[in-house]
Amino acid sequence: MPEAWWRDAVIYQVYPRSFADGNGDGVGDLAGLRARLPYLAGLGVDALWLNPWYPSPMADGGYDVADYRDVAPEFGTLADAEAFVAEAHAAGLRIILDVVPNHASDRTAWFREALAAGPGSRERARFWFRPGRGDRGAEPPNDWRSIFGGPAWTRVPDGEWYLHLFAPEQPDFNWNSRDVVRDFHDVLRFWYDRGVDGVRIDSAALLVKDPDAEPDGLDPYTDRDGVHEIYRGWRKITDGYPGRMLVGEVWLPDQERFARYLRPDEMHTAFNFDFLNCAWEPHALRKVIETTLATHGPIGAPPTWVLANHDVVRPVTRYGRADTSFDLQDRRLGAHTDRALGVRRARAAALLALALPGSAYIYQGEELGLPEVEDLPDDLRQDPIWHRSGRTDPGRDGCRVPLPWSGDEPPFGFGGDPWLPQPAEWKALTVEAQDADPGSMLALYRTALALRRDHLGDGTLRWRPAPEDVLAFTRETGLTCVVNLGEGPFPLPDGEVLLSSGEPPDGELPPDTAVWLLESTATAFTGGGNA
Repeated sequence: MPEAWWRDAVIYQVYPRSFADGNGDGVGDLAGLRARLPYLAGLGVDALWLNPWYPSPMADGGYDVADYRDVAPEFGTLADAEAFVAEAHAAGLRIILDVVPNHASDRTAWFREALAAGPGSRERARFWFRPGRGDRGAEPPNDWRSIFGGPAWTRVPDGEWYLHLFAPEQPDFNWNSRDVVRDFHDVLRFWYDRGVDGVRIDSAALLVKDPDAEPDGLDPYTDRDGVHEIYRGWRKITDGYPGRMLVGEVWLPDQERFARYLRPDEMHTAFNFDFLNCAWEPHALRKVIETTLATHGPIGAPPTWVLANHDVVRPVTRYGRADTSFDLQDRRLGAHTDRALGVRRARAAALLALALPGSAYIYQGEELGLPEVEDLPDDLRQDPIWHRSGRTDPGRDGCRVPLPWSGDEPPFGFGGDPWLPQPAEWKALTVEAQDADPGSMLALYRTALALRRDHLGDGTLRWRPAPEDVLAFTRETGLTCVVNLGEGPFPLPDGEVLLSSGEPPDGELPPDTAVWLLESTATAFTGGGNA
């Protein structure tokens, strides 16, 4: 692989608890993942991104990390992780590991030391401890709210309060502490020394904050200027390990500020959430694509294209709704979904995303066309969002249900009794069932990824004249992608159809369908232009 492999890589996201269970306890683990490496290599992806595999009390699905230099016993051992990395490399797969720098678990040794050391101590300076307001400090230091709902401060027995932008079990680090800076530098080296090829930075824009500052027009804890110095330090360490990369989880509405994270001395890439959030609407999609390319081009950073992850409603469900956009604050549990329409659009969206210049991410189960599980029993939901919102926000459990591999009934070859229940109707969506179906979602992804290696990846695109409800562009290799988002068929130019998201087109592309083709002539598309 080239040195800058991330520029055109297709990266598969593994949520370890839900991927494959190797020891039969109902929780996915490294043994199950290692056994499924041939499946992932055969799918045609270039790398795997793993959500946290560290020891954790699991107050937030592993994002409450208790030890950044070890592996949770339910997943395996550090030796298992090292063997997994080696086996993945032998199969031609790179490994990206989640690192969570904004917060830790309240069970980490540092936080326990901070509680014991008391106010004003060096140990407390590693976190955001503050005296309260009001009579005897009984009120929080300020009115910040947790992203998961409720107040962002919790009081400890000696009267001080600590900050947690997420759950109370996840105290925020204070990045003004040199201890914190040095420790995370050591964490990066620890995993790079064990062969990990990249780091995904969780909640990357939240690290710098000032609870005591007067309002200054900026968000008090999101995208403050000081965060960039942190990532310059991370980049220096990463550059010392050739072939390693940084990818950031950066949720920002301002594309110019987003681009600052991708300057040559900061991150290599960052997730394109504008594309993920975008409705299935031609003008909105084209605007996001054009803005993304315009943002990344001047700084030489490759775009990323993402349709799903472990925090969002699955595309098959989302694209079947009347409102096809996504909002973290509104998952619309139980909204009417036209499943057949959602599947058609999800297939077309996959070809669109994989045809665009840059890298692409696939969340586990996307290649199977899994829908969101919206009817989980309330008493089985584990996401803290569900509980902290007063059971009004269903949270993210519905996209984290364990994968179906084989068989006609749960656990569908996953392993033991899954930690979240699988729908019985998933028997038609197992890997085993789709293996034998050339028209399946799995077959579409395998074919698209094989073609992508030869015809697509990093580079540029040229928009083609087309009606306003059709997206059409040609890549520098000559492959043309056409996506019909209209209500009627669209006439295609003459050429060799390499792949269609629906039935093979007979001169016309049906609605909610995408096609990849190589034109046999230079004939332009018919219809009004939007190039």
